[in-house]
Amino acid sequence: MNIGFIGLGGMGQPMAEHLLAAGHALTVWSRRSLKTEASADFLLERGARWAESPTELARHSEIVCTNVTGSVDVAALAAQLITALKPGSVHLDFSTIAPQTARELALRYAEKGVDFVDAPVSGGTAGARAATLAIMWGGKSALAERLDPLFACLGKTIVHAGASGAGQVAKACNQLVMVAAIEATAEAARLAAAAGVDFNKVWQALQGGSAGSRVLEFFGAKMAARDFAPGVVARLHHKDFVMVMAEATRQGVPLPVGATVMQQLDGLMAAGWGTEDTSRLLCVLERAGPAHLI
Repeated sequence: MNIGFIGLGGMGQPMAEHLLAAGHALTVWSRRSLKTEASADFLLERGARWAESPTELARHSEIVCTNVTGSVDVAALAAQLITALKPGSVHLDFSTIAPQTARELALRYAEKGVDFVDAPVSGGTAGARAATLAIMWGGKSALAERLDPLFACLGKTIVHAGASGAGQVAKACNQLVMVAAIEATAEAARLAAAAGVDFNKVWQALQGGSAGSRVLEFFGAKMAARDFAPGVVARLHHKDFVMVMAEATRQGVPLPVGATVMQQLDGLMAAGWGTEDTSRLLCVLERAGPAHLI
């Protein structure tokens, strides 16, 4: 297929590479000119075409994939793409955005005979490189036959969550569980330290028990080593959690654990740690002092 891809960061770059390797004709665009990045050579030398603008890319594509930061970025791109996408084409968005934004974009595109599919992913840059992402998508079920070959290039777990916006609701649920688990890991590390017990030992024990999880494995290791270099940039989790809480408010659903995690993420951001790893939640607890553990 003729595929356009916008957003060639840590996630988008390997995803674009997989689509190109699968034999799709690929046109790419990035807000940062590819011509100034080393990654340009890999895509362009293997046959990808560089577009000078999103609208030029849309004119050459039957499916346009986007993987950018948030709702504002996707909406801004959509305002350009909608002027050039032909009826019957698809805007396939892999970004994590507000469910309501996805719903509104789907309605706007439908007026032009274009489908908008929200397909946020989970698995991080490692999953993107290994093509083992979990992809949760929302949109018309009839699109599955057309989209499944693309999804198969990128991930291992593909779930059609429902109508437009459902993919983003699924991703919001993913982030709610994951970041709450990071906070729980940080609290365990803080409690162990306050009691004079080596958290590295506690962490090893927990991995073999019922508390074991990917979150504990990855973020617990970083807390035990006090390695706060970004594996996952905390500001992105903060951005996602703002959307989680906004959707909960929209639906009238209380999230007591989520509300507490939101406050902790706010504290992390206020401390200036937004560009570091989310394991910095441990340091937010440490700043609070021992009296606040009880």
